[in-house]
Amino acid sequence: MSRKQQNGAGGDDSAPLLGEADASGYRRPLPGFSTNAPALSANDGEVEGFWTAPALTGGMDRSLSQSEVRRLPDLGLALKSIAAFWLVYMALVTARAVIVQFPNFWEMLGRRTVAAAVGCAITFLVYLAMRIVARRSLAVKATLAGILCLPAAALFAAFNYFIFYVYAPLDAAKNDDSMHGMSALEMLWRSVLEGALSWYFLFAAWAALYVAMSYARQLRAADRHSAMLAREAQEAQLRALRYQINPHFLFNTLNSLSSLILSKKTDTAERMLMNLSTFFRATLSADPTADVGLDEEIKLQRLYLDIEQIRFPDRLHVEVDVPDALLSTRVPVLILQPIVENAVKYGVARSRKPVTVRISAYEEAGRLHIKVKDNGEILAAAEDEGGSTGVGLKNVCDRLGTRYAARAGCLAGPDPDGGYTVHIYMPVIRNA
Repeated sequence: MSRKQQNGAGGDDSAPLLGEADASGYRRPLPGFSTNAPALSANDGEVEGFWTAPALTGGMDRSLSQSEVRRLPDLGLALKSIAAFWLVYMALVTARAVIVQFPNFWEMLGRRTVAAAVGCAITFLVYLAMRIVARRSLAVKATLAGILCLPAAALFAAFNYFIFYVYAPLDAAKNDDSMHGMSALEMLWRSVLEGALSWYFLFAAWAALYVAMSYARQLRAADRHSAMLAREAQEAQLRALRYQINPHFLFNTLNSLSSLILSKKTDTAERMLMNLSTFFRATLSADPTADVGLDEEIKLQRLYLDIEQIRFPDRLHVEVDVPDALLSTRVPVLILQPIVENAVKYGVARSRKPVTVRISAYEEAGRLHIKVKDNGEILAAAEDEGGSTGVGLKNVCDRLGTRYAARAGCLAGPDPDGGYTVHIYMPVIRNA
């Protein structure tokens, strides 16, 4: 098959398959090449919209069962507070009866126990009524609690009057001089009104305790939820920054592979392809939020530089100066990738003379310092400061800031000894 036939009808035998490499080693785009998507073929099926996907029209819908939705999420808190409150009331009243030596102690104790049980039930009704404002502000909850305690106190006062003055009244009730000369209705109203005023403060005290405890519980839940969202946002930001690795490396490596294949340098092309496969297998399988040992990070960068050395066999030299004691320190995965890539792109690719890329590290004041230096042209390196890629050093600084806040940072600029240096620092973290 001729090259004209390979290129399609109307192709030109003299047209190059690939753009020529410029002086920097980067491939020029082919003339007339467009990245626009071609028109759809008649054989292509109808495009299925995201909203019409079967997995989203029922398969993923699932109604929550009653066991998954708790109607009374703070029921346990309410029951414990109610029980504790009325037990304290019973203990105080019983202690007073013992000290004052009230007559009919045991029979009165039994009735107080029944009254306390009824008080628990009424208090639980107040709790149920307050659930309608469970999602409202503290002021709304406090206002409703104050209103609900009025009928609750009146109801409990009426029951208290019944059990002590109507149902088998005791001698103390029969001899109560304040009740003489009153009709049954007058006695009921007087007891309910006077008792309601006293019992109101008891119910209001419980309501205040419950509202405070419930609000504190909501604050703790909100703090946990906020912390979870902050952690997820941080992880999402780290992933986004991690995935902004400059794609020029891949494009130029593939172009170099094509040139090697066309030049029939199959052994070199095979070695480059294997290195590229190993590099991407290691980088794509790495968790963007994880830390790796500095030795592993150096290995990844050496693998990347091995690939670039095939592109620039005479111009790129690599030096690594990392003490053995620092090889086990933990660093964010691929934190050096944009820095090393910029050193190759601006220090090596645009230089006419051999360039050495040197990676060094040292520890000082509890911080790990890593430097990536190239002795290429300063003018070429400075172009990175202009943001030509939009990622580069800013990506590294953002990742360090997200991961370590003010405990990490980065510096960059022309080196006094010539070339360009990027200096990053972070806390020293070793394997436990």
